Amino acid sequence: MPSCRTICHSPRRHYKIMNRRCFIAFFVASLTLSGRNASAKDWPEFCGSHCKNMVSDEKNLPDTFEPGKKNTAKGEIILSTTTNVVWGVRTSANTYSSPTVAGGKIFIGGGEPGRGVFKCLDARNGRVLWQYVAPFRQFPDELEKGLKFMLGHITPNLGICATATVDGDRVYFVNHRCEVMCLDANGSTHPFYISNEIGNTSTNQPPVAPSVRSERVVWTFDLWALGVRPSDACDGQPLVDGDLLYVCTSNGVDRDARVAYADERKTPAPTAPNLIVLDKRTGRLVATDDAQHIGPNLMHGQWSTPSMGVVNGRKLVFFGGGDGCCYAFEALTSVPEKPVKLKTVWSCDCNPPEYKQFGGLSWATHYSLGDKRLRQSLNKNNESSFVGMSEIIACPVFYKDRVYVAIGRDPAHGQGRGALWCLDATKTGDITRSGELWCYQGLDRTLSTVSISNGLLYVGDVAGRLHCLDAESGKCYWVHETNAPIWSSTLVADGKIYLPTTKHLWVLAAGKEKKVLSQVSLGAPIYASPVALDGTLYIGSKNYLWAVRKQEKK
Repeated sequence: MPSCRTICHSPRRHYKIMNRRCFIAFFVASLTLSGRNASAKDWPEFCGSHCKNMVSDEKNLPDTFEPGKKNTAKGEIILSTTTNVVWGVRTSANTYSSPTVAGGKIFIGGGEPGRGVFKCLDARNGRVLWQYVAPFRQFPDELEKGLKFMLGHITPNLGICATATVDGDRVYFVNHRCEVMCLDANGSTHPFYISNEIGNTSTNQPPVAPSVRSERVVWTFDLWALGVRPSDACDGQPLVDGDLLYVCTSNGVDRDARVAYADERKTPAPTAPNLIVLDKRTGRLVATDDAQHIGPNLMHGQWSTPSMGVVNGRKLVFFGGGDGCCYAFEALTSVPEKPVKLKTVWSCDCNPPEYKQFGGLSWATHYSLGDKRLRQSLNKNNESSFVGMSEIIACPVFYKDRVYVAIGRDPAHGQGRGALWCLDATKTGDITRSGELWCYQGLDRTLSTVSISNGLLYVGDVAGRLHCLDAESGKCYWVHETNAPIWSSTLVADGKIYLPTTKHLWVLAAGKEKKVLSQVSLGAPIYASPVALDGTLYIGSKNYLWAVRKQEKK
């Protein structure tokens, strides 16, 4: 059985290790910066709110459902074969983004052969109201001679994987073409398309921008033209604050797992920004982060979504870096006339010292050898006991003047030791020591954003385990084995934990005691996080999206 292991640091940095058997649950997200839920009329962004706490106030949600059989010709679920299902529709061939629900509409990205798609659905029946369709961009095959650049080969397998943010009549997202998009969320009900896919694959020059055949596209901002060179995916869930739009750029290092030993290549764009701010009205660049040391120390990808909170009267933006550090930047108070730098308020290295023992190897080599796929991998057994560095992919969650954030890696790299941190958000400077309240090392690498409800924290890991901790102390109450990788985050609502894995949707009772309520197979892996709104649970698999609501038995 796995153990729960928390390292709690007192002012004298006393280490206390607790080993207990555990089982899991998780939660749903809060809709205010303080971590408490506001009116549950919309779920307008990833995690529902700026604080990114995956908790919802929704009630009367079902603890199980029967997803039913598919009518593949029509792309629909046969409702007569379901229970507790209002509707179910095919979304796309690949769906990695989570649904956003606002104004009676559902917004979700995905991919089809040869193109990325972004759909707007009617929340009442799942009918497509309109969709954005664009071909895949022809990125260069290599950025350095002899080193393949895989982005153009990987994005067709992903499509648009960023979750959208809705603000009024505008919807914002990062597409599969390394562009930040602003679309009219209303407008006509007809599909529209982008054409003229042209680009230079032999050089490091940005492809020519496509022509747009619709007034629905308000503006487009090209991250590639800014100098950003993503790894694996163009991601980043935008955060809107007033007239400002904060976006992670996805800048990274394209490490190739097929090489013979280890990939020690450097960041191709070390000076490119990691976090940018745009004028949401025009798409004009107004700010970039001042953390210039992140770029040269990027491990692989950089896909964490920024969060926001008010600390001692000052609004901060929290960002998980691809260098394994968590940052707090001072938020802008207005839209500047000329681009400025976001000021770093504090930073915390989230890789414990013992994770940086490389046995004489460089950190980049050791990082590469921590990938189970590498021919000479040090992690061939794919074990959670493997110790090495990881970046931050999960969202930092702001809750009661604390930030909760975990480290992790691309699930394809396999299992390895993770770390979940509870940080004092009121500190300044390098808070690696001074800001640490507790660190829990009993989990695997993780992509999952934590959920905090009724004093309990829930988080899943790549190994397929869900952990229930005391949010105040980091004490572990239980761990639940699902025996399937977890790519998404749990949702806590109505006293239940909704936990997606690549095999099932688990539903557990929230609380200090583990209780499994149901286990539902959707017939395909689940890569997205669920949403609860208006008494309905929206849950999607790789191909389909269901609206699940408690119904009276016939």
